[in-house]
Amino acid sequence: MWPLNGCQPPSGSVRSDQTPKGGNKKGKADMPKKAKELSALEVSRKKAVPGVHFVGGVAGLALNVTTGGGCSWILRYHVDKKRREMGLGSFPEITLARAREKAREERDKLDRGHDPIQLREDERRTHAAARAAVITFEGAAKKLVAALRPGWKNEKHAKQWEATLEAYVYPKIGAMDVRHIALPHVLDVLQPIWTTKTETATRVRSRVEQVIDWCAVSGHRPKGENPARWRGNLDKLLVRPEKVSKTAHHQAVPVSKVGEFLADLTKVEGVGAKALHFAILTATRSGEVRGATWQEFDLDNALWVIPGDRMKTGREHRVPLSPPALALVKSMPVLADSPYVFAAPRGGMLSDMTLSAVMRRMKAKGVPHGFRSTFRDWCAERTAYPRDVCEMALAHTIKDKTEAAYRRGDLFEKRRHLMNDWAEFLSRVETPAKVIPMKKGAEA
Repeated sequence: MWPLNGCQPPSGSVRSDQTPKGGNKKGKADMPKKAKELSALEVSRKKAVPGVHFVGGVAGLALNVTTGGGCSWILRYHVDKKRREMGLGSFPEITLARAREKAREERDKLDRGHDPIQLREDERRTHAAARAAVITFEGAAKKLVAALRPGWKNEKHAKQWEATLEAYVYPKIGAMDVRHIALPHVLDVLQPIWTTKTETATRVRSRVEQVIDWCAVSGHRPKGENPARWRGNLDKLLVRPEKVSKTAHHQAVPVSKVGEFLADLTKVEGVGAKALHFAILTATRSGEVRGATWQEFDLDNALWVIPGDRMKTGREHRVPLSPPALALVKSMPVLADSPYVFAAPRGGMLSDMTLSAVMRRMKAKGVPHGFRSTFRDWCAERTAYPRDVCEMALAHTIKDKTEAAYRRGDLFEKRRHLMNDWAEFLSRVETPAKVIPMKKGAEA
C-alpha cells in the first residue's frame, strides 16, 4: 500500500523509486522509497518519453508527458484514501526549480490538514464572487438611469442624462471600479468644462454625485463621503457656478411691443404660427402646446386640461381659454390620422424648433418661451391681479411648502378673468407717445 500522502504510480508502470520484487532482504516487497532526484538536464530528456515521470525532491512531483508532446507539472497526493492530482503549470515555462518550490508550498498546505485543490477552488470562487460584485461607474450609472426612468416626465430627460455622462464622464472614469473613485477623479471630469460649460458642468457634477450615492446605498461602495458632493467639498476647490457665468434669461418681446408682434403674427400662414399664437394667448410652454391633443379640450366650457405627465411640475394644469384662444382651437382642422390639435404635415407632433423658426422668419427679437416673461411683466406692470393668480396662470409651484399644503384650489375663475384681460391687451397695438421738446424761454 502507498502512504496517505505518498504518490502512486500509474497502473502497469514501475516507478523509479520502487524496489524490485524479491530484492528486499527484509522481505518487505513493493515498499516505496524516495524517488531519485533528477537534474534539470535529466528532466529535459524526459520530454521525449510519454508518461508520468517522478522527478524527486518533493514527494509526488512529476512531469506528465502526453503522447502529443505536451509537458506539464503535476503533484499527486492522497486525501481520505483518494488520489488527487494537481496541475502546477506547463514545462518548460515552469522550470524544475520553480516546480519543486510550488510543490513544497502545496505540500505545506497538505501537512496543515488542507486539501490544496479544494483551497484553490475555494479561492477561485471567492475571486469570481468579488469580480461579480465589482461594478464600474458606467455600469452603475446605467442601472441608476434605469431605476429613475419611470419617474421622469419624459424620455428627453433620460437622454440628457445619458448624453452628458457619455460625453464628459465615461471617457474619464466610466471603466473605473466605483470603489476606487476619489476626489481627484471627479475633478478630472469637471475642471475642463467648469468655466467654459458651467451649466452643463453643474449638471454633470450632480449626476455623478447621484450615481456614487446609489453605489453606496446598493453596497457597491463603502458608505461615507461622496467625492462629487458640492458643499464642504468641491466648493472649496471650484469657483461657484454663479460667479463664472450669469444666468441667461430667455429673450422676450417687451410688453409694449407684444400687441404689434401679435398683429404681424396673425398674417403668417402655417400651423407653426397658429401654435405660437395659441401659446402666447395661454401663456403656456411650447411643448405643452405642441403636444396638445383634442381629448384634452372641453370646447363647450372653454377649458384645456393638460395632464400631469406633460407638465414640468408633474401636476395637472387647467387652462381657461379666452374667446380668441377658443376661436383659434376651433379653427384648427381635425385630422383623421392625428390626435394633435397643432399637427405636423405628416400628422405627428411639431418639432421643438418650429415655433422658434416662425420668430426667426419674422426677425423678432425673442424666443417663444420669452412670452411667458412678457405675460408676467404685463401682470406686474399693467394689472392689479394678485401675485398668486399670476403665478398659477404660469403653472408655477408654490415655493412655500406650508402655504402649498393649505392651498387646495387653483384660482380658476380668477385666472379666467386674467386670461381674458390678457387676450384683450394683446389685441391692441400700442404706439409710443410723442415727446414734444419745450421751447427756450417757455418756462415761467
